[in-house]
Formats: sequence, structure tokens, C-alpha cells
Amino acid sequence: MSQAPILFFDGTCGLCSGVVRWCLRRDRRAVLHFAPLQGATWAALVHPDKPSGLDTMVLLADGALHVRSDAVLRVARLAGGAWPLLAAAAGCLPHRPRDAAYDFIARRRLRWFGAADACRLPEIGERARFLP
Repeated sequence: MSQAPILFFDGTCGLCSGVVRWCLRRDRRAVLHFAPLQGATWAALVHPDKPSGLDTMVLLADGALHVRSDAVLRVARLAGGAWPLLAAAAGCLPHRPRDAAYDFIARRRLRWFGAADACRLPEIGERARFLP
């Protein structure tokens, strides 16, 4: 039995919080779970590929950790609608330029999008999808 995919994100970042809201609106099958990189779920995760910084989103899916642009593309594939097609097209781009674009945005995310003013409280039907 495979564990539900978990998207780890910087809980203090406005952009990252926006991505979680985006996922909640588009993940109609409610497959994704969410946990902050500052939380207990991330701290308890033991994985040889676990990044140490808070400057990337990380998707844990099928026992593998996907970071940076790979995480974004995999999340888009889970979203449904036209997003999997867009992710497939973007996935054809070479890895280095994709990650360079990701890093460019990640370095400026707090300046451009600010800090998360407050955590969005999950609605009753969403609460089980949020991990500590």
C-alpha cells in the first residue's frame, strides 16, 4: 500500500502558502497532503535525499523525494484538469534550466510575495490532509 503524497512547504512563505491554496482548489481527488518544513512530520522524516534548507518545496511520493522543479511538475500532474498536460510539456525542458528558473524565484520569494501573515485554517473536510 502506497502512502499519500505529502507536499512539504515553507510555512512562513507567502508564495508557498499560495501554492498550498492552489493545490487545495485543484486537487479534486484530495490526494495530496501538506506539511510545513518547520513541522514535526518533516523533522521525523528519515530519507537519504532529504534537503536541509527551507528554500525548496519537497514532494514525498511513492517513497521518493522530489525537489524544486520536479516537485512542482509532479504536483501539477496530481492536480487534474489541463495541469498534467502542461506539466508534461514543461517536463520536456532540460532539468538545469527548469531548476535555474525555480531557484531564481525561490531566492526572491519572500521579497516578492512576503511572509505568510497567518496560517490558513483548513476547512473541516481538509483537516485530515494537513500534517504537523
